[in-house]
Amino acid sequence: MTSTTDRPAPGAVDTREVGVAIIGSGFAGLGMAITLRRRGDTDFVLLERADDVGGTWRDNHYPGAACDVQSNLYSFSFAPNPDWPRSYSEQPEIQAYLQATADRFDVRRHCVFGAEVTAARWDDADRRWHVETTAGSFRARVLVSAAGALADPAYPDIPGLSSFAGTVVHSARWDDGHDLTGERVAVVGTGASAIQIVPAIQPEVGSLAVYQRTPPWIVPRTDHPVSRRVQFLYRRVPGAQRLVRAVLYLFREFLVVGLAKDRRFLRPVGRLARAHLERQVRDPRLRAALTPEYTIGCKRILISNDYYPAVSAPNAELVTAGIAEVRPRSIVTRDGVERPTDTILLATGFSVTELPIAERIAGRDGRTLAEVWADGMVTNRGSTVAGFPNLFLLVGPNVGVGHTSMVYMIESQVAYVDDALRTMDAEGLAALETTAEAQEAYRELVAARSRGTVWLGGGCSSWYLDRHGHNTTLSPDFTFRFRRLTRRLDRENYVGTPAAARAGEVAA
Repeated sequence: MTSTTDRPAPGAVDTREVGVAIIGSGFAGLGMAITLRRRGDTDFVLLERADDVGGTWRDNHYPGAACDVQSNLYSFSFAPNPDWPRSYSEQPEIQAYLQATADRFDVRRHCVFGAEVTAARWDDADRRWHVETTAGSFRARVLVSAAGALADPAYPDIPGLSSFAGTVVHSARWDDGHDLTGERVAVVGTGASAIQIVPAIQPEVGSLAVYQRTPPWIVPRTDHPVSRRVQFLYRRVPGAQRLVRAVLYLFREFLVVGLAKDRRFLRPVGRLARAHLERQVRDPRLRAALTPEYTIGCKRILISNDYYPAVSAPNAELVTAGIAEVRPRSIVTRDGVERPTDTILLATGFSVTELPIAERIAGRDGRTLAEVWADGMVTNRGSTVAGFPNLFLLVGPNVGVGHTSMVYMIESQVAYVDDALRTMDAEGLAALETTAEAQEAYRELVAARSRGTVWLGGGCSSWYLDRHGHNTTLSPDFTFRFRRLTRRLDRENYVGTPAAARAGEVAA
């Protein structure tokens, strides 16, 4: 095969041969690439639509963007960073970490930037994935989708939004050149990005209207600077940082007991959130509007020390009436009130339960993942789909977590995919595919473990659930159990096609 380090000349139209094509260069894509590099496999490319690595942490650079998981846990286990400046990192620090990690493990040379995947099709005759991108064509033995769930913004269907004469910005497509000073600003949404944006912009805008559909539960953010003494300790005694990571992991994992096993264990968290709200919001009417009616944990639990003060500020207003329409220079709510507006900031999240990349990947019978998943996303261990040989998903269905570090889950999946690739090499397989029975059994396992969870019975409607009301986003169990499930390839649930087999020959 042609080495991936041999770059085609600009303008070349030849299809490039590669062993593994990885879509995306966020935590998942980089984690997969680094794993391949560490075991000596250099026959791969990372197809990245942007001009740098980073994924979600490159794209989401809105004011106040930060992680809600502690830095020592929200990082690769094999690449600890002793120099985190705060216990909870902000976006620039995480993006810099990903850039430095890509350089440290020398995977940037495998990146093809400006390569948005427009179509990927499995060819059963030559047992290869044919991948079309905006940077050329690729022919890959294996396709790994690390596009992630937080990749493409979800835009609300609000009447008249397209007619707005001011500026409309989505939190995931922030315009750094737009000055909000003195403007009349509307923030649509009150999720994880909104509660970071609102406090960051409230002091500089003229007026701020926060349009809330459902209030979130918010707990205090226990953030603090990391002293140079502690950083020095982490550098000299790496085991100390690993110990902190382990303690953080265990503390956060305890939340699963309340979220997925017994909701009574969520009561102390609920009391903490309610006390936080009562302490920071003195106005009883505003406090009532900010109090959720669902069980804490049904939607993502948010952390902030400054959202409530910001929305309580003299130049801020919480709007709960619901948006009726957007006019060229204003927003009209269902109670008939019209609010003059200069800029609309959409903090409306992402297309999570219907992965956009699924529309571009077609399997053996020509159907796309989106078509196969029309009645709900189904996989084996969130990683493989019957009818899609040699395709592996990272951060796929039911791999998400709302209580701990997504990086832990990513590393678990990467190990699973890597074992699958090793198995293919060891057995001389041209193709490896999970069975329909295995993925159906896994769907039933997920459904069974989801019953009784706060996400299904907590009295809310969240982005964790698809349009059928099924949990297709979160892993409904302890994350160490998912790691146990993905530690090795469940070879008995796969069929493999030997490289020597004729085209169309039944796999063995």
